[in-house]
Amino acid sequence: MKKTTRILLGHGSGGRLTHNFIKQVLLEKLKNPILGELADSAVINYKEQVAFTTDSFVVSPLFFPGGDIGKLSVSGTVNDLVMLGAVPEYLSLALIVEEGLEQKILERIICSVAIQAKNSRVQIVTGDTKVVERLAADKLFINTSGLGRLISSRRLSLKGISPGDKIIITGNIAEHGLSILAKRKELGLNFNIKSDCASLNGLIIPLLRITKAIKFMRDPTRGGIATTLNEISEGSGLGIILEEKDIPISPKVRAASELLGIDPLYVANEGKALLVVEPKEAQRIVAVLRKNPLGRNAKIIGTVKKTPRGRVVLRTAFNTERILDMLTSDPLPRIC
Repeated sequence: MKKTTRILLGHGSGGRLTHNFIKQVLLEKLKNPILGELADSAVINYKEQVAFTTDSFVVSPLFFPGGDIGKLSVSGTVNDLVMLGAVPEYLSLALIVEEGLEQKILERIICSVAIQAKNSRVQIVTGDTKVVERLAADKLFINTSGLGRLISSRRLSLKGISPGDKIIITGNIAEHGLSILAKRKELGLNFNIKSDCASLNGLIIPLLRITKAIKFMRDPTRGGIATTLNEISEGSGLGIILEEKDIPISPKVRAASELLGIDPLYVANEGKALLVVEPKEAQRIVAVLRKNPLGRNAKIIGTVKKTPRGRVVLRTAFNTERILDMLTSDPLPRIC
């Protein structure tokens, strides 16, 4: 059969092209005993409670400083499991490929998936590939679902949050969204901002094993930390006071945000977590986070209050206060 360099509709037909593609592109790079069965589902034995999540990735462009859609699809799903207090173990990988995509591009992305899965200590154990006509998709969409084992019977929940609890961010904000924007628009601003795209299990899981002071976690992706904090405030029925001077923002991100007129508090992150923790343990948790490269800029940025209920208040660097509302429309679409 003639070798092709681009994805054809026939690659999604279920025939010889499909089988060759699965063996040569997917199995070769993602091989493990479970995936090697080539079944439509994977059989996995669990005795304890598990966490399950699914996410779809349609980021444009496919490649950006600091990552690509493949790395993002693994780390994004891993992080969703970690935020529930689960150790990620297994992922599915579903590809929707536009006819005409160069196969070498897809292979590069699958290699990225494989590397990130290995680094995240998860296995890709099942998946699916569909090829659609030209213009029916934007080159490539990916869906990943994940299974993870809860590390204890204690559930992280909004219901456990109390007045006085501290808000911690694990590092500098807004890097992912601005990286995507600069690459997509080819702005040529020379800020060299790289996405923070990363799997957080190596940072967060060891922390969960040594302390029970963490009450809730969420990764502030679309809508940034402002939207995520509003979700936490509304869900808990409590207020949050956010200290602007304590929010870690790199000089590059700050300069780019000011130049483009974008508020970094609403810009997406893909390698950061917001933690709500007991006040007496907050400093210790920050100290532990800072020992890991992914948490070296961790800081306490806010406090949970009784009032204003369901509201986030930003205390500015000028010691004034303003309501920090939830994002109403996305200024940077398709960032994940």
